[in-house]
Amino acid sequence: MKLDRFDRQLLNLVQEDAGQTADRLAEQVALSPSAIQRRLRRMREAGVIVRETAVVDPKQVGKPTFFVVSLQVERERPELLAQLRRWLGAQDQVQQVFYVTGEADFVLVVTAPDTEDFDALMIRMVGENPNIRRFTTNVALSLVKRGLTIPVALDEDD
Repeated sequence: MKLDRFDRQLLNLVQEDAGQTADRLAEQVALSPSAIQRRLRRMREAGVIVRETAVVDPKQVGKPTFFVVSLQVERERPELLAQLRRWLGAQDQVQQVFYVTGEADFVLVVTAPDTEDFDALMIRMVGENPNIRRFTTNVALSLVKRGLTIPVALDEDD
């Protein structure tokens, strides 16, 4: 899908707050509210906007612990990697999965109410995925910044 400057402005705005009304967005972008609604619908249908979600304050919902996990696999055969990706994708506690270069093959961001729940998840992960060689875990001591926004250049050339 070809994105113009208006689409790019809208993407930046809705990534910061997807709950803004078309009227509020129209105050920030030189388009009518109906034009904004059409553009957002078009970007959703085209898969540019994948989903809209609420960002929840962890302190307000029980203070879950965040874990950053580096994961190494035995073999990088496509079918084994696909199986692991499906398994990780099905776990609600696994917030993000990156296939990376370097010592680790995957880096995960995992959230759990406590270390016992995290440990149970890791035991299940290793038990159900025999291709995992090893993993290392870092426990987040505090949350400094959390987000999923992708800066969208206003011009294609930027």
